[in-house]
Parts: sequence; structure tokens; C-alpha cells
Amino acid sequence: MKKANGKYSLYGNDLSVGKSKATDRWQNFFVRKFHYDPNEKYTLSVHPNNYLGPILGIKDILRDGTGEPISVKDSVIISTIRMGYGHYRIAMAGASCAKAMGFTPLWLDLLAIPGITTDVINWCNVNYSYFSRVSQQSKLFNKYIWEILTTGDPSLPILDTLLNNWIVTWPWRFLKTNIKDYKMSELFRNLYETLPSEMPMLTSHMWNCMGAVAGGMTNVVDMVFDNWPMAFQLTEGAKHGIQSPSAYYGFRTMRGFDDKAKILKPAPEDAVYFTGAHIDHELVENIEIDCDARIKRMKNNEPRRLLLTMGGAGAQRELFKAIIEYCLPLIKAGKVALFVNLGDHKSNWTWLQNELKDYSSSIETHFTWEDTQETADKLRDHPAKGIHVFLHDNTFHAVYSTNYLMRVIDVMITKPSELAFYPVPKIFNARVGGHEKWGAIRGAELGEGTVEANSIPQTLQAIDMLVNHNDLLEMFCDCIVKNKSIGIYDGAYKCVELATGKKWKR
Repeated sequence: MKKANGKYSLYGNDLSVGKSKATDRWQNFFVRKFHYDPNEKYTLSVHPNNYLGPILGIKDILRDGTGEPISVKDSVIISTIRMGYGHYRIAMAGASCAKAMGFTPLWLDLLAIPGITTDVINWCNVNYSYFSRVSQQSKLFNKYIWEILTTGDPSLPILDTLLNNWIVTWPWRFLKTNIKDYKMSELFRNLYETLPSEMPMLTSHMWNCMGAVAGGMTNVVDMVFDNWPMAFQLTEGAKHGIQSPSAYYGFRTMRGFDDKAKILKPAPEDAVYFTGAHIDHELVENIEIDCDARIKRMKNNEPRRLLLTMGGAGAQRELFKAIIEYCLPLIKAGKVALFVNLGDHKSNWTWLQNELKDYSSSIETHFTWEDTQETADKLRDHPAKGIHVFLHDNTFHAVYSTNYLMRVIDVMITKPSELAFYPVPKIFNARVGGHEKWGAIRGAELGEGTVEANSIPQTLQAIDMLVNHNDLLEMFCDCIVKNKSIGIYDGAYKCVELATGKKWKR
């Protein structure tokens, strides 16, 4: 990113001199804090991935010289960050579809590369996770600070008053945040300069994308997350795979990206592409089979299989407790089988054990990938009952276990994060951050799930409707099958196409 006349710009839209100087100060903050060395050299090599390598064909790029050399031939780099689960989930979809299209996915997690990348991202992640939890504990903080920071929506209360307050100086939606994030991500350029510049790359977070472009990579496709366009998700010099038409319009016109409501110059056509949702190949390929199985179980009056996913921040324990307590008598009556994925957060299991201490005899625990896989595979042909708790010791299995279980459950209960786009019937509980609101809207309008349940009583009502009645489940399954037929879930395939030039044929 170049500065002209003291101003940075994005697609011809200039940032003011003052804000441009502020972005330089932001970059210099990290330079000083972590003793950044602009001449640092990286040695990278490829190693087996023992977690998802056997399933998705993934190999890891690590900072050492003991593995295999990085080959451009028939490979696609998947560059991601463990920041919550959503960005890993998108990256897994890219890897799955790349494998299905004949490529070897090379996994590059910036948090697995010791150095400035780990230092900077961990610093940001600690702050994000903390404020996510605070937003769920304080309604005032959530309404007047977190919703504004995560959306920049001018319709939210007292935005004009708060815009000059230091707490919300950088709402994510605005152009100034994009430039700020790019200048921070420039510090990752030495890592990406080590890679072949022409190599196809999919990224699932803008910092990966920005660092790659800053490092001279010319074939980068960013698999854009969420359904609420925000300026900080764009990187000039990359292509962007957008998951919905409304988000495409927002990014194309850069709508609302100026903090003074100025109409901006649009992003060029060769920068943004409507691709559809970023979904794993094995989920898309089996949509008809899995929806038919759900309808068959429904007609046979089998217990409704509910999958409850707990996010990485552990921000919604009160809601989880209410859901589980509501489901306990339904489980006892044989109307529900409950599957709870705790990810890789052992503290959540300590908490849940205490909440369910009177029901320990009804709980089956699954703490290894082999057990999780065997349990899910068995459920394809056998009835489900009781409570099943899943906990893993690594992020790969923590994230992918939800994907694997999706195929054998009837309804997923989740906040409208990246899971909002997945082809499974869903109950959307309350969001964590205003940007997630639009994921629930997208899912509800596509007929895949409920509208967002903004309170515990609304969530419990949704459970009642999906457990004790059949019309909604049947409608959701019917819509998911129809959505597949028009390419709604083809986003990850199309992103691979954009990066490699190879067309996907189902």
C-alpha cells in the first residue's frame, strides 16, 4: 500500500492525512512493542498434518527446514488464523474443496509461525476474546460499545456521539480500519516473501490476505466471512469470494465504509466475486442423503437430534445452561438426543460437569477423534439417545467435529457465526457482535433455520417448535436441497477456481 500526498487509499478512496498518520503510529506501536526486524528471514517447509491430513489431505507449512520443500505444482496454500473457530472453519472448507478438485492443501496458520505474526495476532486475539465475553455479561456495553464496534451501523444508538470516543475510534466497517489493519499486516510480509509469489492461495482472514499481498503474492483469494460488509475485509491486490448477493452489493459499492457517510468509489469487478457459501465438499456432496435421513427419522418418531455448539470465547454459558435444563426432561422422555460440542475448551467441560452432576449416568463423553468419528458413523444407521459431550485437545478436531456431526444430526443450535451458512437445519440463538446479525437473516431467508432468537425464552420456544412439530424441519430440509441445486453452497469450490483457474465439475 502506497502513500501519495500524505494519504493512503483503497480503490481510489483516500484516507485523510491525519488518519493516515494515525495508521503509521499504529504500525509503529507493534514495531516497538515486539522489536520487529524488517530483515528477518524465514525458512519454511511442509510437514504431515496428523489431525486432518487423512481426511482433508492437509499438510502443514511450518517455520523450519526439516520437512519437504514447498511445491507450486498441484498445491493450494490455505492461509488462516485460529481466532475463534470461524476462520479455521472457512479454511477447512477451502481445503476440502481443493482436495476434491485434485489439489494438495498446504495449511499456513500464522499462529503456528513463531515471530511477529504470533506476537501481533495473540495480542489482538486476547483483547477480542475479552470484549466478546464482556459483551455477553453487560447489556449496556454490548448495546453502546460492542455492537457499534462490530458493525459501524449508523442506525445504532448514540453512534455519532461515540465516534470520537477512543473506545470506538476504529469501527470495523470503516475505511480507516482497513488501512490500519493493512499497515499492521505489512509486518507479516517477510513470511510471505519466502513463498513462490505466483502460488495459488486461499485466505480466511483479512490479515492473512493483507500480509500475502504486502509480501508480493499475486494470486490470492480471500474467502470473506460473515454477511455484513465491512471495509477491513478488503485487500487491494487480491480477489474476494463473497457469500451472499447483498454482501456482494455492499462490498462492490463500498456502502457505508466512510465514517462521514460519503459515497465512495466502488471496488472493481475483478476484485469482488459472488461465490456462494464456503462449505466443505463432503457436506455439499451429501446434502440430499443427509436431508432424506432427517425426514426418515422424523417420520419414524425417533428422538430429535440436537447439536449444541459452544464458541471459543465461552461467552454464553447462561444460555447454554438454560438450553440443557430445558432439554433434560425431553431427553428422559425419549424425544431428544443432545450432542454438545465444547471444542477444545476444557474449562467449559469443568463447568458443564457441575451443571449436569445429577445426570452423569445419562452422559456419554467423546474425548478423542477416533471416538467422535466412530460415534457419528454409527449414528448413520442406529437410533440416538441421551447426552453426548465432545471435547478435543486440538483445534483441528475441535472445529471439524461439528462438521462431521452435522451429517447425522437433525438440528444445530448455534449463534449466527460462520455456522450460519452451513446446509443443516438451524436454531439461531443470540449473536455475539453486531456483524453476526446478518448471518441469521441470510440463513432464515434461505429457509435453512429460524430467525435469531434474541432471548432465552425465544430460544426455548424454537427448540419446542423443532422438537414437537414437524413442519419446520421438513421445510428447512426441502429448502436446503433446493439451495444446493442453484449453487448456494458452492463458494469454496469457486474460490479454488479463482485461485487456480481450474473449473469445478460436480
